[in-house]
Amino acid sequence: MKKILSGNEAIARGAYEYGVTIATGYPGTPSSEILENVAQYKEIYSEWSINEKVAADAAAGACYAGKRCITTMKQVGMNVASEVFMYTVYTGVKGGLVFIVADDPGMFSSQNEQDNRNYARLAKMPMFEPADSQDAKDMVGAALELSEEWDVPVLLRTVMRVAHSATPVELGERNWDDEAPTPPLLRNPQKLVATAAWAVKRRPMIEQRVKDLVAVSDASPFNKLMWGDRKLGIIASGPVYFYAREVFPNASFLKIGMSYPLPEGLIRELSEGVDELLIIEELDPFIEDRVKAMGIKCRGKEIFPPYGELLTSVIESCCAEVGLYPKEKIQSGREVIPANIPGRSPVLCAGCPHRSTFFNLSKHKKTVVAGDIGCYNLGALAPFNATDTMGAMGASVGVAHGFDIAKIPDPFVAVLGDSTFFHSGVSPLLNIVHNNGNSTVVILDNHSTAMTGHQDNPGLNYMLGGDVARKIDIANLCRACGVENVVNVDAFNVKAVEKAFDEAIAFDGPSVVIVDGPCFFVGEGAKGVYTVDTDTCIACGTCFRLGCPAIIQAPEINAKNNRHKSAIDPVLCVGCDICAQTCPVNAIHKVEEA
Repeated sequence: MKKILSGNEAIARGAYEYGVTIATGYPGTPSSEILENVAQYKEIYSEWSINEKVAADAAAGACYAGKRCITTMKQVGMNVASEVFMYTVYTGVKGGLVFIVADDPGMFSSQNEQDNRNYARLAKMPMFEPADSQDAKDMVGAALELSEEWDVPVLLRTVMRVAHSATPVELGERNWDDEAPTPPLLRNPQKLVATAAWAVKRRPMIEQRVKDLVAVSDASPFNKLMWGDRKLGIIASGPVYFYAREVFPNASFLKIGMSYPLPEGLIRELSEGVDELLIIEELDPFIEDRVKAMGIKCRGKEIFPPYGELLTSVIESCCAEVGLYPKEKIQSGREVIPANIPGRSPVLCAGCPHRSTFFNLSKHKKTVVAGDIGCYNLGALAPFNATDTMGAMGASVGVAHGFDIAKIPDPFVAVLGDSTFFHSGVSPLLNIVHNNGNSTVVILDNHSTAMTGHQDNPGLNYMLGGDVARKIDIANLCRACGVENVVNVDAFNVKAVEKAFDEAIAFDGPSVVIVDGPCFFVGEGAKGVYTVDTDTCIACGTCFRLGCPAIIQAPEINAKNNRHKSAIDPVLCVGCDICAQTCPVNAIHKVEEA
């Protein structure tokens, strides 16, 4: 039976069919839906872990016990988990262990565009790259089998276009004994303890394993040599293979599916059989560098950019510039985003609990704000323009400590969300306390890991599968870290938020303000609708500085300042009351129900 599945759904199906019993991860677009779909299969234990390293360590421990395991993350999460796959390449596995990462060429939802294929070469672990959903499902099984046969973790690397696109997938059944008890751990310290004296003895084995796996790559059914016109040969992997095939339907192709180690025999066969060899790959010249190191003449990044997506329109235009494609054949309409669509800036949702924080911070022009990853990163954009830095999960707290020890003269705060705090904000908070720091940390607790799809975190009382979980109180955790000045404030009380900020910044010592208010999508729903009395409105524009999509221009114009007065779209308004609190002339009020 076939079914249309996205790449993420197909990976989850592969985990089910090929006997995965433990699945861990941390949410991050474009990978989040993998575990959310795995959770539908009750034969598999699945959890959102506190961060990617914790998820990977848990998967490693379970695979040592003989369980087939996957751990999922987006591309920047590999940086957090890197320590784990670097040591598991030395310790090896017992049950299969697959690291699944979703890269983001084009930076649709990420702060960088890193090419995680380089991690496979760095760690010396095998890697697969699916081109469509069928590949994605099948490669889960191939990666698990390779992992167990060769005693090594395997990387399965997807990209956004595979993760979120849907293609037909042939479904199978789960052929696995889920009732088999877990045996006692096979204790083997000289293999599983990666201390220098024992790990160094396994280093030559790792190098030999990579050499031996070249033959496996050459024989892999995922590496396919397809002869066409011998004038041009193309090597491509992932969805780029389909883009290149669309532009050059008659060329000879080597479709790479197992991309580390590369199939050197197939590469030489293609290169010797064509007049010219092209390497078409997104981001880094990962394949190209290796092919050139083999002494094979080819062209790649001298034609194609090392950034962004290599969609059909890009391949056409790049090849036309060097005479490989007729300019008159370039097809219009291939652009993913037509040029005539007006731009639209992202904004916080109507009823967002973060609005009061950034409205207040935007009024304090001298306050430096170290931002973080999450919905609240929108605080850097208009109309707030309130955030000054943003780098990585939890970086805000460490950066604020840097402001402190550098003795900048400005007042400053770190702003991060509840899930981000648990992910990687606790350690830098401890560092501030231990080193006698004087930073203010603002934790925006919206009761959700909101930006990636409202997943659970330790501050909530439920788990991925819906089971009841023990909720960790953020305020008590901060006090346990040694912070004496910890304040909880209602996110929907604008004046209370401002007062809490002022007092925390003035406090001599580390301080934490927890701005507490649920994301609208996990809260109790709309609380009514507000409207603007245009007779009272003076068109001062204060409510527009809230950046609420429900607040719009009214047709009426104030003759004194020639500005449009305000109005509220009743369809978008959810009744959070923040606009009414900030209006200086009390022109906004709740619509009374009939």
